[in-house]
Amino acid sequence: MPSLPGYGLSFTSGQTRLALEAIADCFAELMTAVLGYKRFGAQGGDWGSWTVARLGLAYPERMSGLHLNMMPGAVTRRGYSLARQRRAATLRSSGPGGRRDAVISGFKVLGPRRSPFALTDSPAGLAAWIVEKFRAWSDCAGDIETVFTRDRLLANIGLYWFTGAIGSSFWPYYSHMHSSWQIEETKIITVPTGYCEFPHEIIRPPRSVAERVFRDIRRWSVMPRGGTLRCDGAAGGIGPGDP
Repeated sequence: MPSLPGYGLSFTSGQTRLALEAIADCFAELMTAVLGYKRFGAQGGDWGSWTVARLGLAYPERMSGLHLNMMPGAVTRRGYSLARQRRAATLRSSGPGGRRDAVISGFKVLGPRRSPFALTDSPAGLAAWIVEKFRAWSDCAGDIETVFTRDRLLANIGLYWFTGAIGSSFWPYYSHMHSSWQIEETKIITVPTGYCEFPHEIIRPPRSVAERVFRDIRRWSVMPRGGTLRCDGAAGGIGPGDP
């Protein structure tokens, strides 16, 4: 289970910041050039879902399958039904689903190299920042300890504090805003794909929209509860595919 470069134990001081495209390239090289697999499958959530989608787009001949627990991509288009528009509106809301927009908007002002200073200066500040994300982006009904133990929260905070990786973890947000690469309806991913839809996920496009990009969806599972928070930089799983 590789972590995204720039997160946790996959970060060192002075390390080059990688955009999502470069992260996908890194994982493709890891699986084929370093580990020697000709084909492999990948699972991802949060930024890992964008990485996995990029693998399917850029390296379809190497991929045996994709699985996502967050569906990346464009979710707003003219002519969508009212139901689709309501789902897209969750991205712009001020509730838990819209918190990430607020974070990204903040980076437009502060930038990924300035906003981390306060968080790397105070463990209490870092803890407050991360715990708020767990509370806002998870299916906890406002009571975070009904879902996450304090040990798990502290372990997550520790991964950022002891490695000093909070600043580099902001970079994908910044690079994504300034990148020409997006998963839009002009992109076509033909690799077999599975997906788990969670009701408290930040992005939840309807299947009819996802199928405009992911052309071979084999499984679409709607879960009764939960969200797919990924604050520890986990991209998900990557493993060898069929020979």
